Amino acid sequence: MNLNGTWDFEQTVTAWAPAVFSRKIPVPGLVHLATPRIEEYDKFFKRLQKVDAKKQHGVYNIDYTPRYSWYRKKVFVSKDLASMEGVLSIKKSQYVTQVFVNGIDLGSFMECYTPVEVAVSRALKFGQENEIIIKTGDRYWLPSAAAGSTDKEKEHYLPGIWDDVSLTFTNKLRVNRVLVLPDLDQKKAHVKVKLWNLNPAQIYFGESTRDSLLLNIKIREKKSNRLVAEFSQPHISVRDRQNELDAVIPMNDVHAWSPEDPFLYTAEISVDYKGKTSDVLQKNFGMRDFERKGKFFYLNGDKYYLRGSNITLQRFFEDPDCRNLAWDREWVKKMLIDIPKKLDWNAMRICVGIVPDFWYDLADEYGLLFQNEWFYWQNHGWNEQIRKEYTDWVWSDGSHPSIAIWDGINENWDDFIGNVLIPELKKLDPTRIWDAGFMTATSMHNDDMDEPHPYQGVSDFKEPGRLFYPLGDLDYKPGIVKDMEGSSAAQLVNEYGWIWLWRDGTPSKLTVEVYDKYLGKNATAAERWFLQAYWLQLETEWLRSNRSVAGVLAFCHLTNNFGYTGDWFVGDIKDLRPAPALFAFKDAFTVKNVFINLTDERYVSEMPAHKPGSQLNLTLTGVNDDNKSARGTLEIVLINSKGEHVLKEERAIELPASDRIGMAYSLKLPDAADGYLLQTFFAEEGAKEKKSSRRYIRVGDMKQYNYYTPKVTDDKL
Repeated sequence: MNLNGTWDFEQTVTAWAPAVFSRKIPVPGLVHLATPRIEEYDKFFKRLQKVDAKKQHGVYNIDYTPRYSWYRKKVFVSKDLASMEGVLSIKKSQYVTQVFVNGIDLGSFMECYTPVEVAVSRALKFGQENEIIIKTGDRYWLPSAAAGSTDKEKEHYLPGIWDDVSLTFTNKLRVNRVLVLPDLDQKKAHVKVKLWNLNPAQIYFGESTRDSLLLNIKIREKKSNRLVAEFSQPHISVRDRQNELDAVIPMNDVHAWSPEDPFLYTAEISVDYKGKTSDVLQKNFGMRDFERKGKFFYLNGDKYYLRGSNITLQRFFEDPDCRNLAWDREWVKKMLIDIPKKLDWNAMRICVGIVPDFWYDLADEYGLLFQNEWFYWQNHGWNEQIRKEYTDWVWSDGSHPSIAIWDGINENWDDFIGNVLIPELKKLDPTRIWDAGFMTATSMHNDDMDEPHPYQGVSDFKEPGRLFYPLGDLDYKPGIVKDMEGSSAAQLVNEYGWIWLWRDGTPSKLTVEVYDKYLGKNATAAERWFLQAYWLQLETEWLRSNRSVAGVLAFCHLTNNFGYTGDWFVGDIKDLRPAPALFAFKDAFTVKNVFINLTDERYVSEMPAHKPGSQLNLTLTGVNDDNKSARGTLEIVLINSKGEHVLKEERAIELPASDRIGMAYSLKLPDAADGYLLQTFFAEEGAKEKKSSRRYIRVGDMKQYNYYTPKVTDDKL
């Protein structure tokens, strides 16, 4: 029984249930979606008229009255179900969930990001209408034991139910969790099952405490429904507890899953008990091997560079324009799948908090890899509760082929998570890599990968001994890059680009200093958007050119407008109108391109101008993420401030497979003093589209330089 839809809703200051439910709310849906609006709605959603520079916010520094949120739904349950076992499932709800059925308290749960499941049969009235009430608390009251839920760049934590709710009925043995782990190399699937035996524990002396069952598994191709493997095996189950079963199933003629070819299978798991089928559950999965070899990732045996961005959904929930968009499948598909595919992105980091289950389904179906990060930035939680929640996280989400990396921590260190829990969870799921924030080989026994965040351009990250940040210099090696190159672990740069804007072109709370320095306090929104796009293109080229980097994920594709950072959209987020930065990414993230290795001279005012007529020597860096070499034509142009080409030449080049190469280049600069745009265009053999790189340079002494600015259109996205 799908219980999604409209529920009655109310809030109270105390933990006593309301006498009247005066509001309605969609499920799934956080408290901001209630109608009429909740009493302090305007405190949660503030449309700031101006930005004040700010670095962080304390979780207990609140400007509202914490309340309890009550969801109520009445459900008719047929008499025909009286002999079966009912379980109420709430996939995700926050913060502290309490369940009542017909006035009976069935328990409280502090988990916010894994399913809450409650056996409800003893509280149900069969053949009658039943009242289900779900109470959620406020983040302010979240117990200290709970795993995570602190983000110093959040100011309001919205409570409520934020994933599917259902009431399901089975016989006494319930297939409660299924974890399908692929082994493409050995052509087999390891199916792990958590079986919930709902028979009561021993009541009378000598009564049996165990039950015999038959576990059946059938694997089919999802689209064609063709049966490719089946398996049956008897087991013994202990009553009134979760029992773990597992099976290794050989598969012939395996079709691999990848972002380029997201081929899915379905595993059907059924349990026979006392001669009847007790439960059946289907789980989609993909056959893919994702592993780390040396400093790089490999997908299905081939070296595989990750390209993409980040999504911070918990921050987006603070956005005044977020509405119900996180549960709008069409909108999510465009934001999560369609736009990234046009940018040659193959990966996304789900950052400081996971997402509703159907987001992972979309990535499985259309092809996108996730670094899947728990909501754990500032340390919060007791070890045993963290173990409980993280373990169920792997069980609940681990069949999704889109999830390639489990990420337990953001920008922090935790010895228990890094050195105790992660090794345990690798035994449960040996098919994936784990990341543990800023824990590296110096603090972690088994360091698969690191997540360096090489932010540049602001005083907090100024390199000792350097007078300025050489934006565009692909050979620039601050200390963090030297550490990346010296590490033996895979380096996934999953944050960079300290150049955020709100969607009206205003600097974010963290970037006021940046825009004041490079553009001045009176810059227009258009000037900021252009600098942001140019900056991000150059930084992306810088990171992708480094032969020690296994992946590059820019920050951030979706977040809270009016927050500490920003995303790359303009206007109302429901329209997903791209800002210029997304168009710049089209060239910077393309699989194959040639980048100009030269420090920018338009915005980096410390760079001296070139002498008219002098020779400019530089390096061009060829980047090819594909496992096949590529040939093509490289066009090089120099454009003056009027848009006139003062130099144009072509050369044939070849980019080796899965590598980066340097190519020397020299040109004679014009005699006329001016601001110039140096631009390259790479076109692979047989392709019509040209991929670009650009740098601005100054020639001669002028009080003010003008530059040609190419128009950005939206025909690419």
